[in-house]
Order: sequence, then C-alpha cells, then structure tokens
Amino acid sequence: MSSSLDESAIIRACKALLLLSPLLFLTVILMLPSSEIHHPLSQKLVVGDDDDDHSCRPTDLSHLVFGVLGSERAWHHRKAYVESWWRPNATIGLLLLDKEPTGDLLPWSPFSPPYRVSDDVNRIMRETKHQNKRVARMVHGIMEVVRDAPPPQQEVRWVVMADDDTVFLVDNLVALLAGLDHRKLYYLGGHSEFILSNYWFSFQQAFGGGGIVLSYPLARALSHGIMGCLKRYQNLNSADKTSSYCIADLGVNLSPQHGFHQTDMRGDISGFLSHHPNTPLISLHHFDYVNPIFPSMDRAQSVGHLMNAANLDQTRILQQIICFHRQSNWSFSISWGYSANIYEKIMPRSYLQNPIQSFKPWAKTPGPPHWIFDVGRLRAAAAFDPCLVPHAFFLESAEMVAVTPAHYEILGTYRRSWRRGLPACSAAGNGSSADRISKILVYSPATEPKQIDRCECCDVEIDGVDGSSAVVKTRKCVAGEIIA
Repeated sequence: MSSSLDESAIIRACKALLLLSPLLFLTVILMLPSSEIHHPLSQKLVVGDDDDDHSCRPTDLSHLVFGVLGSERAWHHRKAYVESWWRPNATIGLLLLDKEPTGDLLPWSPFSPPYRVSDDVNRIMRETKHQNKRVARMVHGIMEVVRDAPPPQQEVRWVVMADDDTVFLVDNLVALLAGLDHRKLYYLGGHSEFILSNYWFSFQQAFGGGGIVLSYPLARALSHGIMGCLKRYQNLNSADKTSSYCIADLGVNLSPQHGFHQTDMRGDISGFLSHHPNTPLISLHHFDYVNPIFPSMDRAQSVGHLMNAANLDQTRILQQIICFHRQSNWSFSISWGYSANIYEKIMPRSYLQNPIQSFKPWAKTPGPPHWIFDVGRLRAAAAFDPCLVPHAFFLESAEMVAVTPAHYEILGTYRRSWRRGLPACSAAGNGSSADRISKILVYSPATEPKQIDRCECCDVEIDGVDGSSAVVKTRKCVAGEIIA
C-alpha cells in the first residue's frame, strides 16, 4: 500500500513539473540579458566580454569588418582603387552592389572583395516611406554588412563602411583602433576638407567617402533599429547625415579623427598631399574628381603607385619631413612616398607645413575661406617669385635596400617632373639654382616606424659628379631641435 502511494505521489509531481516547464523556461529567458537572446543579427558574431581571453588580444585586421557600397556601373573602373588596399584572405567584408555584375567583371576578380546585391530597396522604401532610394540603400547597407559579412564565429570589434572609391591605409587604421576600447560605443570618421560641405550637411557627421567606423556594439544597436530610423528621417536626402542622426538618437556623437580624408577638392591635389598634417594617413577618396596624383600616370596607376610605397611603411606615407642644405640656403620638404620639393631659401617648418593651394574648391563659393585647414596665403604675383616657388619632384620608385648585410633601409627615388622656368632666388647661396638637381634619394630606417607625436628630421647632401643628385637621410629629431 505504501509503495503504491509513493508511486502515485511521484506521478503527480512529474505531471506538475511538466505543466510548469514552459513557465519556468519563459521565466529564465526573460531574466537573461537581451544580448544573449537569439537574434538574426547576432547569431554569427562573437564579441568578447571582460572575462573572455579573446577580448584581451590586441586588435588586428581580423577584428575589422569592411562594408563597401558601390554601383555595378562604377565598379568597372573603380575596382582598381579598392583592390589597391584589399588583402585577399586577410581582409574581411563585402561589396554591396546595386545589381549583379556584368561584362568584364565576370568572372569575379579574386583580388576584389566578395560581393552581394543589396536588399530590395523598393521593399525598404515601402516599409519606411523613405523618399530617396540611394539614401535608403546606403543606410540600410550598414545592417546588411553587420548581418552578412562576418564568417561564422568571427570575433568582430569594428565595422568600417566606405565608398567604392575609398582607399584605406589598413595598417594605420588598425593601429588607431587598437588604442580604443572596442566594447564601448564609438562613431569615428572625419569632416570634409571643404568648409561648406560641413555646413550644408553637418559638422556632427563622418563623411562616408573618407570612411565611417563603428565599434561593434554601436553597429549592432544601429542595425537593430535601422528601419525605424529610416522611417523617422524619411525626408533626408543624405546617407551620411541620416546615419549620424540614427547614431545620435542612440546617444552617441562623432569622435572626429585626423587622417580620414573625404577629399572634397578638385583638380591638382598635389599641394595637399605634399603637406599632410603630422598624423597617420587613414584614407583618401574622390579619385575620379581630381587629377591623377602622379604625372604621366592615369588614376588607377597613380593609386597603385602610392600604395606600393605605402606598403613598405604605412606609418610614414605622406608624412612631411623638412631639412636644410645650409651651404646653398635650400629647404627640402619631403612628403614620404609621394613628392619632394626644393625651395631656394631657408624657410621654417611653420611656413612649409601649410599646403600650397594647387587644388580648387569642391563647389562654387562666393569667396574664401574654403578649407578647414590653413593654406599658403600667397598672392598671384608669388607664382613667379623664385624664392617661393619650389622645384617639384615625384616618387619614381620605392624599395627595400641592404645598406649592410644586417641593415636594411627604405630607398625612395624622386625625379624632377618639370623645369621651374624661373631664375635663381636671390637668397640662394652664391646665387645657386637647384635647376641642376634631377633626382632626390631619400633613405629611411626600415625598422623604426615614425613617431606619432613628432615629425621626423633629416640631413641632406648634394651628390654626383655634377651635383645633380641630392641624398636625404631621415632620422629622429634630437631633443629641442629647431626646424628652421
């Protein structure tokens, strides 16, 4: 009898447990943090927390996911820009096209990012009532990259969005992001160089051509609410501005960074590239709207040529190095990996650091100021002043050379591009003109990356039987050294 009662009690308890199981399950689920509940955007992504050993690893390229937004029509000629920095089997991300590739894009290049066609933008517009198809596609593309780009179980820390004519210096970008806590909410990028672009759109937005960088927690939060935000700002006609509004509504604002370049300029931008600020170059953009950046090359060749030099040492690319040949009273200004200028006068760095305004405004304006940076304020007559007009040289080649069997340096050879056509500057030593210099050789240590906090210094000698070559050797500036 007792045994029968025990069995009945057990059966009743089991039935009660079965009936309570769904309630217990729901209780546990509701008590979990929302981030741990299955979501289609988070199922493939792994983000380390404070107790995760992986999150303690320094950030490297594998932690970045790139989303490149492009059009099939433009990709035929723009793919060379992206292929100059994309590293197959190392860079993670995808290209979002507006339609399937055709013609010479097939078969798909193994040197391009993998592609997919954007989600149906007509559906997105119907659901959000958005008025601009291009804006809806680009903003929604952020969610598509978060959803589709990372491989399964990839630890994602940063999401980087760009245009199909953006060129990244990925080592410099990784170095920047490695100094930030990827678990926090970061919205990074740069302003436009053209003042009115910032005024027309926003000083609070990152300009997408220079690259928009989101920490993964922010990218995920933005992605979850992207449709609601498109509906909220259905009348905006700027993708970058819309994205910044969506991010602002999450409580986050832009942290502007130097080195991201929207490149809102036209014409000859050599005057800008030859005077880059003392900060690592992160990105360049708008190559279709400026002249080829190297003489005697087309746009694609020019970008490839610059990146060949950059891949030897990205910390130095475009960094300005200034030194003097006192005997001749000459100033040498080197834009590492790009150009070299000789002025027939000793000029302080405070003057030489300002770009020569060889470039034109992005759009018509009533007058200056045009730029968010200082430019050389020279009158028109100065274009014929032999003391102010430099002799211009551009990079011909860059290579690693063995100075000794155990010591390597990077050698950049810069060739004169054209004759200046002016007499010698009266301030030049013994009336000596730099017309005779045909090339400049620049040696840089291969094992010593440039300091972030200070420019490098250099020494220069005139070489060759006829003094037709200048040899510049870069070095760390000594304590208290004055560049003037």
